[in-house]
Amino acid sequence: MPANIDIDQIFREDSATPPSERSLPWEETRDGITVVVEPKPHWADDMRAFRLDMRQYCRYADWTAQGNDARFYDHIDTCGDDVMMKAQAMIAREIADGLWD
Repeated sequence: MPANIDIDQIFREDSATPPSERSLPWEETRDGITVVVEPKPHWADDMRAFRLDMRQYCRYADWTAQGNDARFYDHIDTCGDDVMMKAQAMIAREIADGLWD
């Protein structure tokens, strides 16, 4: 990795890998709805897709199969924008700590 890497480049490089191998969230849009897909932790059966601007989520498999018709569930405190902001803040801290040199 180059010494002057930035957050956007890290997200671009991560999104070049297949969805099942990604470590950072990414956005997908279908039928006018944008979701942020949260990468799958090692213990999960499936990834989750959070609506970008609403505190709702669905299973990624449902999103890929049904798109806008996937069943979304309310989430008490997280929307897709929150997922992206947390990931960007984490990467910014890691860059500042020299972990991406």
